[in-house]
Amino acid sequence: MGISRDRRHKRRRTGAKVAQFCKKRKHELGRQPSKTKLAAPRIYTSRVRGGRIKYRAMRLNTGHYSWSSEGQCFKTRILDTAYHASNNELVRTKCLTKGAVVYIDATPFKEWYEKFYGVPLGIKKGKKVTKEETVQSPAEGQEVEISEEVKKEQEKNLPFAPVEQHLQDAFGSGRILAKIQTRPGQIGRADGYILEGRELDFYLKKLAKKK
Repeated sequence: MGISRDRRHKRRRTGAKVAQFCKKRKHELGRQPSKTKLAAPRIYTSRVRGGRIKYRAMRLNTGHYSWSSEGQCFKTRILDTAYHASNNELVRTKCLTKGAVVYIDATPFKEWYEKFYGVPLGIKKGKKVTKEETVQSPAEGQEVEISEEVKKEQEKNLPFAPVEQHLQDAFGSGRILAKIQTRPGQIGRADGYILEGRELDFYLKKLAKKK
């Protein structure tokens, strides 16, 4: 028997059986959950009602994540699953679903921050940053020459540079916590946002309890 999304096969609130007055209909068809895994991308298309197309991601390892407080969004790698409110089994099997908390690669965000503000991100607490320490290009490891105009812009942006300590620590480790806000089994993408503020504190406590 296939998966059906109708209510006729269920009992009433009183416990009475519903009389079978018609058979199953195509529009009531249900499909198996995709259970998107963390691996090299594999996406299938399926035709659904109305001739529309759904993109069923069986495997994904990248996504677009936004840094809300800075108003920036970058494509980055998903490194691991961290927490899931519904079931720990989804964390163990590395399933990507809407609402899952994952670790993502911090590199694109760090590069933008250092270019925009002119100061390094992810410095350990207590360590002082000297003026001699300059932002280096990740590819060559050489000092980048910055024009006077860019320096002025960086100085103008500097008052808005401070980042909360929990996020600083995460950037220092190269892995930041983010939450998936799309449905990979429906649209074939695992996009979301970086956790900040009280929400980040909440999930850090949850992860500490798990340990």
